Amino acid sequence: MSSINQVTVLGTGILGAQIIFQTAFKGFHVTTYDISDDLITQAKQSFSHLAEVYLKELPGTTRTATQATLDRISTTSDLSQACKEADLIIETAPEIIELKQKLYAQIASLAPEHAILATNSSTLLPSTLAPSTGRQDRFIALHFANTIWIHNTAEIMGTDQTSRQTKDKVIEFAKNIGMVPIVLNKEKSGYVLNSLLIPLLNAAGFLVSEGYADPETVDKTWKIATDSPLGPFEIYDVVGLKTAYNIIATAGKAGDEKSARLSQYIKENYLDKGKFGIASGEGFYKYPRQS
Repeated sequence: MSSINQVTVLGTGILGAQIIFQTAFKGFHVTTYDISDDLITQAKQSFSHLAEVYLKELPGTTRTATQATLDRISTTSDLSQACKEADLIIETAPEIIELKQKLYAQIASLAPEHAILATNSSTLLPSTLAPSTGRQDRFIALHFANTIWIHNTAEIMGTDQTSRQTKDKVIEFAKNIGMVPIVLNKEKSGYVLNSLLIPLLNAAGFLVSEGYADPETVDKTWKIATDSPLGPFEIYDVVGLKTAYNIIATAGKAGDEKSARLSQYIKENYLDKGKFGIASGEGFYKYPRQS
C-alpha cells in the first residue's frame, strides 16, 4: 500500500461512483461526499448496482469481496468531515470551471496540509484550477475512463508547479487500484483519451444537430466502417448527456457557434426532457436495449 491510505472522492455521479467503488474494491477506505443526503442515498444505490456489475463482469469476484468493498465506503454530506483525514482527495464535480474553483477554495482550508488534491476534469487544464487549491505543488489531474473496472486507464497530468513527489505518489496510487497510469509530459486539454474522443463526438453531434443524419444512421456508419463496438451516440449515453452538454456549452460560450447550437440542441431535445443517458434509462436511445 502506498503512503496514500485515506481517500476521499467528491461527487457521486456516474464516474465518481465508479472511482469510489473501484478504489474500495482494491482495499482502500473511501470517504464519499456529495452536496445532499438525497444524492448520498442515490450513491448508495449506485454502489449496490456496481457490486452486481463486478460480480457479473469480473471473473473470480465473490459476494464476500463486494460486501467488503461496500463496508469500506463511508458517506457524508459534510465537506469538512469528508476532507479532514484525507491523504488524497479526488474531485469529480461537473465540468464548470467556476464551480470547481469555488470547491477547491473551500477544500484548501479543510484538508490536511499533506493531502494531495486531484481533479478528474475531462477538459479543463489543471493550471486553471491550481491557484484555488492553496497547494499547487500537491495538485494534479487524475482522469479515469468510464466503466473503470474494464477500461482501466488513469491519465495523470501535472502543472509546472506539481512536485515530482506528488506525481510519483499518484502514479503509485493508480497502480494500486488496478489502473494503467498514462502520464502526460505537459498539460493538454482533454488529455490523450478525450483529445481523441471529443472531436469524434462533436462531429457526430454536428451531423445530427445540423440536420444531416439521425443518431442511428451515424452510429451504424461508424460501427460498420470501423468495427467499433459502440457508435458515437451510444458513447454519449454512456458518458452522460449532462457531462457532454457542459463540455460543449463551454466551447459555445467561448464563441464556437456550432458548439452553441449543438449544446442548445442537446438541452432542448434531451436534458429538458429528463433524458440523461444510460443512468436515467434514456438518452439518444432507450435502455435496456438489445443493440
